Amino acid sequence: MTTTLSKTGELLALRQSEVPRGISNAHPVMAARALGSKIWDVEGREYHDWVGGIGVLNVGHNHPAVIEAVKKQLDQFCHTSFQVTMYEPYLRLAQRLNARFPGEGPAKTIFLSTGAEATENAVKIARAYTGRPAIISFTHSFHGRTLMGMTLTGKKAYYAQNFGPFAPDIYHAPIPYEYHGVSTEMALAGLDELLRTTVDASRVAAIIIEPVLGEGGFLPVPVPFFRALRQRCDQHAILLIADEIQAGVGRTGTFWAVEHSGVKPDLLCFAKSIGGGLPLSGVTGRAEVMDAPQTGGLGGTYAGNPLACAAGLAVLDLFRDGQLLARSRRVGEQLRQALNALQQEVPGLGDVRGLGAMIAAEFVKDPATREPDPATAKRIIELARENGLLLMGAGMYGSVIRVLVPITVTDEDLQAAIAIFSQAVRDAVGTQQ
Repeated sequence: MTTTLSKTGELLALRQSEVPRGISNAHPVMAARALGSKIWDVEGREYHDWVGGIGVLNVGHNHPAVIEAVKKQLDQFCHTSFQVTMYEPYLRLAQRLNARFPGEGPAKTIFLSTGAEATENAVKIARAYTGRPAIISFTHSFHGRTLMGMTLTGKKAYYAQNFGPFAPDIYHAPIPYEYHGVSTEMALAGLDELLRTTVDASRVAAIIIEPVLGEGGFLPVPVPFFRALRQRCDQHAILLIADEIQAGVGRTGTFWAVEHSGVKPDLLCFAKSIGGGLPLSGVTGRAEVMDAPQTGGLGGTYAGNPLACAAGLAVLDLFRDGQLLARSRRVGEQLRQALNALQQEVPGLGDVRGLGAMIAAEFVKDPATREPDPATAKRIIELARENGLLLMGAGMYGSVIRVLVPITVTDEDLQAAIAIFSQAVRDAVGTQQ
């Protein structure tokens, strides 16, 4: 008897034979089309999307304004390389992001293609400006998959593997994680100890931090910790870099997540949702800092591609009147209310946290010991997919489920997905008992 493979089965076999195993896949789903907050696979099945291309689609899949802007630019040209012939979309987008810079004084912006390129260039710029070599990052952090990105990342087992040796003069300080017993005071003591015993402050060019940790489990940096970092940076002439690659572009209810703290960064890295689905990243910072590298020291062949810049301008237009930021806060409120209610029913849902629509749930084996429970988190993701909801894990142990639903999601679709998630949690906990 001959068995006919489904289209999904055929493509999964192709993936297995033609693509290396090093690339992970969160779901055995083959996308055929997407719109708003939904994806349809090659079999025609509909999914609520709470992953959003890993934080790339804050304005949703195929937003009409983004598509229109890209098509209009495509009719003109799709590439020249900004380093060869310049073009207006790059300049206009830089101008508008400079105006949104949450730091001091006039700003300048460079565009790149990926988040890892943004963090790498922020390090280059900081070293050029200060003349110092050392960079301090934090535990649980994620800053990219390149050599420098992996070195900066404070979540080694999954990402670093045996890819070393790694970049020199990179140091890690503890991040506050109140749920697991690391207070702001303890984390600051750890940073001060690092500066006393391991790397002198006079050698540190910059401290890089995510205002809300992404891969690390959606940990919002406490405001007192952020302010203390700014104070130490000012004291020692160290630059403060805000990595907004996952937390930025409206995800937390402010355009940049650092705005919640009132702290002013010297440099800000962005990517993901700024391009509305197209590859676009960059660094915005104080003009005098950004001008430190000599001509030719920054750039990239595809950096600031005109199609992506056109998309970026459309994304900024969508945020112009403030309604989308208000929507982000409203989506976050609905998620938090639902998860807090579920937490009362399911003790293993140990912690609900986040800012705006950047919300996560951490699962534990025992609320008293708070031992991470990655098995339950994994089972929830599987059950939710079976019922039409795509989720993705996070956290050092894979025990956190993060929500990156497009903030353009309708209330009806959000509530439908919340119902699927809630039932998956109940069913997963039931199978573990």
